[in-house]
Amino acid sequence: MVKRKFGALEKIEADLPNLRHKIRRDPLSYKHEFEDQYQQYFGLRSIVGTAPGKAATNELVSLRDIIDFISHVAHLYPDLASGFPKDLESLLIEQHADLQPELREKLVTSLVLLRKKGMLDSASLINVLFPILISTPSKSLRSLLYQKVLTDIRASNSKVTNHKLNRTIQTTLHNLLASDKSSPKAIWAMRITRELWRRQVWTDAKAVEIMKEAALADNVKVVVGGVNFFLGGDREREEAAEESSENDEAIDMRQLKHQAGINKKSKKREKELKTAAATVRRKERKAKQPHALNFTALHLLHDPQGFAEALFSRHLQSTGKAAKLNLDQKLLVLQLVSRLVGLHKLHIPSLYSYFLKFLVPRQVHVTSFMASLAQATHNLVPPDDLEPLIQKIANEFVSEAAAGQVAAAGLNAIREVCTRQPLAMNDTLLQDLVMYRKSKDKGVMAAAKGLLSLYRDVGPNMLRKRDRGRDAAMGLRSGERRQRRYGEEQLGVIEGLDLLEKYKEDERKKKQEEKGLQADEDGTGEKNGADEEDDWNAWVVEDEEDSDDSGGWIDVESDGDDIDISDSDDETNRGANKRKDQKQKIDNESETQTTEDRTFKPATQEQDTAANANGSVETGISPVPTIAGAQDQSDAQAEMAHLSNLATTRILTPADLAKLNELRRSAAVQSLMHTKKNAKHHSTEANTTTRSGEDPQPVTGESLATMSNLGHRATKEEKVAAAKGMKDEEKQKHASRTAKRKEFKQEHGKSSTNKEKERKKNFLMTIGKAKGKNKRSLREVGKVLKGHKDRSKRGGKRGNRG
Repeated sequence: MVKRKFGALEKIEADLPNLRHKIRRDPLSYKHEFEDQYQQYFGLRSIVGTAPGKAATNELVSLRDIIDFISHVAHLYPDLASGFPKDLESLLIEQHADLQPELREKLVTSLVLLRKKGMLDSASLINVLFPILISTPSKSLRSLLYQKVLTDIRASNSKVTNHKLNRTIQTTLHNLLASDKSSPKAIWAMRITRELWRRQVWTDAKAVEIMKEAALADNVKVVVGGVNFFLGGDREREEAAEESSENDEAIDMRQLKHQAGINKKSKKREKELKTAAATVRRKERKAKQPHALNFTALHLLHDPQGFAEALFSRHLQSTGKAAKLNLDQKLLVLQLVSRLVGLHKLHIPSLYSYFLKFLVPRQVHVTSFMASLAQATHNLVPPDDLEPLIQKIANEFVSEAAAGQVAAAGLNAIREVCTRQPLAMNDTLLQDLVMYRKSKDKGVMAAAKGLLSLYRDVGPNMLRKRDRGRDAAMGLRSGERRQRRYGEEQLGVIEGLDLLEKYKEDERKKKQEEKGLQADEDGTGEKNGADEEDDWNAWVVEDEEDSDDSGGWIDVESDGDDIDISDSDDETNRGANKRKDQKQKIDNESETQTTEDRTFKPATQEQDTAANANGSVETGISPVPTIAGAQDQSDAQAEMAHLSNLATTRILTPADLAKLNELRRSAAVQSLMHTKKNAKHHSTEANTTTRSGEDPQPVTGESLATMSNLGHRATKEEKVAAAKGMKDEEKQKHASRTAKRKEFKQEHGKSSTNKEKERKKNFLMTIGKAKGKNKRSLREVGKVLKGHKDRSKRGGKRGNRG
């Protein structure tokens, strides 16, 4: 018989990792050993707990190893180790400042492990870690706790949103910020909320309220973090999403199948292959799913008006014990207030007078202040509040003595403000600024032309006759282009509906002409049976090749007497008489109107002539008569009613919507098709009119500075830097395939081939091999080829074949 070695087994029993492995395989057989280790843990804990600083090194190491051992197997003995998590929590909370750093880190990781094993819930874990995070002076412990808290919250919300846990943590963070606004502890609440928002774990209004309290705090770091959250939170979230998508490991299924077929087959490799295939399918399904609605933080604010007023009064007009911010930090707060005012159309009366002291060319970041002023402007701001600012910018920036960049920046800022509120400009100042379009500086000329193009669209009556242009003059005469009054909103219409109505009118006239009928000039003709049939067929766009059984009407004979629902002769006569009476009534009204015009015209002809003459001599602006303006306004209203007639009296079919999209595309193409003579004018006007909508794009100081540098001559250093950048781009663009492959391998950390390694070797290391190749005779070469042939027949050097 073979002698059994009991000594070796006893040594293995003392090895905690090996014992942990055995307990996992058979927990009941090793229950006594676990109890022994658990009792040993209590003994060491009592020694270290009484005097953590005086404990021996071997005792600390033993305690650390036993805590790690019990944390891994405690879930297998829930009745014995039920009080183990509470014991670790009390030890960490009471003595975290005196414990050894390694032991302290082991306690934190053990609590996180117990949370994963299900012996501790997330709320209890975070209630233990978060108070230590905001109170401990240890930088390494703060970093560890911050990482563990974020990881646990993300893991709890990975599969399904844990609303209960989120509400508990958000309430704790909100109370921390609201209780003491000057405490530096609040910075951790701000950092956790901002990081979870960036990772798209928290996307509700409660997180926004936490950051709102952070922006209103008294600590400078907390205020800056809260303001930056509102100014760039969405951009950070998009960048984080891009990083996560780029960092995802791409799984090459072809390579895995190739390796599984060549290497030794095993169940492990087969399982890995199935797991990889499932991961690929899951990612593809996730990529095809539509993204959920992602509301920005500025839209989720509960009270934007109160928040904007509190920010402005607390940080920009600070009179109490608020945070003392420098100029750059005040500029950040001003940008947030301006964006809130422009987005929600708020009104803060003292905000616009605050800008006056900063609108001077020598002011630092003056373009950012002007961009903030443009963002704080909307169509509900009183023009009296903006007119002094426009005048101040014109006096300080736009003059003959000012530099070209300064004048261009001023004109661009005025145009951005007037884009949002055209009534802020008076006609005298506008005519003066428009004259700068003849400047020799390209930036000033482009800025003045942009301002001119803007007012040709929104207020052509404020320009001189010679500055209006043909389109603006015709639109002003017809009533299509008129200046809106204060607070007037644009009517919501379907884009391109007039094109669809015109197309339908032309098609109806063509059908009537083909049938030999006279087309109605007023467009009030009735539909015949063919038109109604076309309307019913218009509901089906693509199903043209379906069978007769799949759709259509089914003729069914009635059992009793037929019900005649067609138009009888009497109804036809009544309808004709009714239309005749309406036409006669319209003719009578038109005759009455013509008679009134004829009686009114001789009485006012001399006055209108004199007014036009005075206006053209003194100001160069021809005044529009009130009666003609009223007539134009009524014509415009009638035209709007006529254009919206199709939307209010007819249900648009799928065929109508398809034709509407086609007409929109063709109209857009035709609008871009212009002659070379008017190319410059059209491009300037297009850039201006696209930004004159109801929701213009946000303006930044960099954009204003870029537009003002249009005619700036680059220095030698700038030219050299630009040339180097272009050379690098061209070099990368025209690189060879081998160079691109080599760069790709270096970026992704892949190894090189044997040939590439040989090229990098020292020449003295390869000279012997090269000499041997040159000295080989034909007989030696033949022997080498013969040996290669023999090896290939038997399957290589190892003889894998046969």
